[in-house]
Amino acid sequence: MAHVILGMLLISQQSLYDLIKTFGHTVSLFYSASAGSIKRALDGLLSRGLIEVASVDPGARGRKVYRVTETGREEFRTWMTGDLMGTDTEVAALSRLYFLGLLAPQERGPVLERIIESYESDLSRLTALNEQIEGREVPEGHQDVIAYQRATLDYGLATQRFAIDWFRAQADRYR
Repeated sequence: MAHVILGMLLISQQSLYDLIKTFGHTVSLFYSASAGSIKRALDGLLSRGLIEVASVDPGARGRKVYRVTETGREEFRTWMTGDLMGTDTEVAALSRLYFLGLLAPQERGPVLERIIESYESDLSRLTALNEQIEGREVPEGHQDVIAYQRATLDYGLATQRFAIDWFRAQADRYR
């Protein structure tokens, strides 16, 4: 989440309230976050020196507006251009895709290639699982259970293939 917040703050300086609203109408389709988790991530970024308070509004509330530091810019760039981490390839891929325009044009292709490689790795694991269970005997009374489990695996295989094709098309489009 910290990197998503860095990306949002690189686009525009924002307060906590602005960030919560921005999450709700932008990345929430692929990245969910509560107000509390955004606040904790913002506090962590501040304590690590990756962001700073750009201004504090006068008044009782003292609304703080945050901006990214130079160290934060480098952290964001390192995340964007690094390997995809975590178990949810889709969230990692779409998070990077969403902010890809913040990178220099020559850095964008390699990011898309790493995304494709990550999906290919996931597809390879699902394909191996499919081959492993192919032809196995189904215990009596479990045919319906297995049928839906297989449908779930088929969905995963189809999704991975679609994502690979879609990201390849994006990479080709921006070459």
